[in-house]
Amino acid sequence: MTDFPNQIIERIRDGYPVVYPTSTLPALGCIPEKEALDRLFDVKNRSDSKVVSLGVSDLSQASTLVRIPDIATDLLEAFEPGSLTLILPAIETLDERLGGDWVAVRVLSHARARALVQITGPLTATSANPSGYAVHTNCIEAATQLNLPEDAVIQGECVGGSPSTLIRWNISDDPSQERDWSLIREGKVSNQEIQAWLMQRI
Repeated sequence: MTDFPNQIIERIRDGYPVVYPTSTLPALGCIPEKEALDRLFDVKNRSDSKVVSLGVSDLSQASTLVRIPDIATDLLEAFEPGSLTLILPAIETLDERLGGDWVAVRVLSHARARALVQITGPLTATSANPSGYAVHTNCIEAATQLNLPEDAVIQGECVGGSPSTLIRWNISDDPSQERDWSLIREGKVSNQEIQAWLMQRI
């Protein structure tokens, strides 16, 4: 099922956060605009110095925001969908809470999440919990913990587990250039798995 209540889509477009399911944990999503981010950070009681990632339906959608090296497509296809988040250079400087000139994007694998961002465009994909609190795997419970109303929830039960692995690419002005990368956070994909994959390309 990929249809959504009108009030959910209207809420997002009006710049208010919603909780939606992902392949790991519920995410708190809003459009990448200042007032929407203000509301999201207030709901999470999150410090402005802590950057949030963006969820996208595919790399084509991501390319409207960031420059993507050719190797990124191959890497994402080599591992489980949704298991990697890539920090890439922004085409235009975004809000500092999204990373400014370097933005983290995650290609969403959950069918409902992908369908949602196909309608709304990229949404933040930060965990749906107040800062410092554990994350519920059920979207309704996660929204309740954040004191969000029922019309701010896309129902779904998430499997939990490790977060996505976070990789930062250090690339030149040439988007096809393959250069060094840095592992920022080890998650569903280990450093050893990525190193082994890269060795196979040599």
